[in-house]
Amino acid sequence: MERPRRLGSRPIRWRPVWDDALLIAGVLVAPLPALVLGARGMFRHRGYVTGDPNDRASVVIMVTMRALVLLLVLALSAITLVSCVGAWIKGVELHGMVYVFFVLDLLLAALVLLTFGRNEKRPSRRRASPAAR
Repeated sequence: MERPRRLGSRPIRWRPVWDDALLIAGVLVAPLPALVLGARGMFRHRGYVTGDPNDRASVVIMVTMRALVLLLVLALSAITLVSCVGAWIKGVELHGMVYVFFVLDLLLAALVLLTFGRNEKRPSRRRASPAAR
């Protein structure tokens, strides 16, 4: 006895859907907060002292490099999100470069979070001891 064929019946794809969802969650968890924190700390240069106060070239280069890293994180996050959402909607598999962009995006987000995207806690002032008065 032959099984009746149903129109539009296909096997349920579960692995690529989970890949897309995990990549989207990964971009939302690490690189997007790194963008926000990095943009806030882009012009701060704590711990960086130039020998000459009139030498601004090093500060300009540092801020330019930070801006380029943030721009690259933004571009990689956008490419990854658009590719994942599009593949999820259309039901196709992701291209291999999307995974490469995702890993590069995570690495750059870690760079931002560990360098200029950190929240700096100012050292608390020591209270003067009453004996010194």
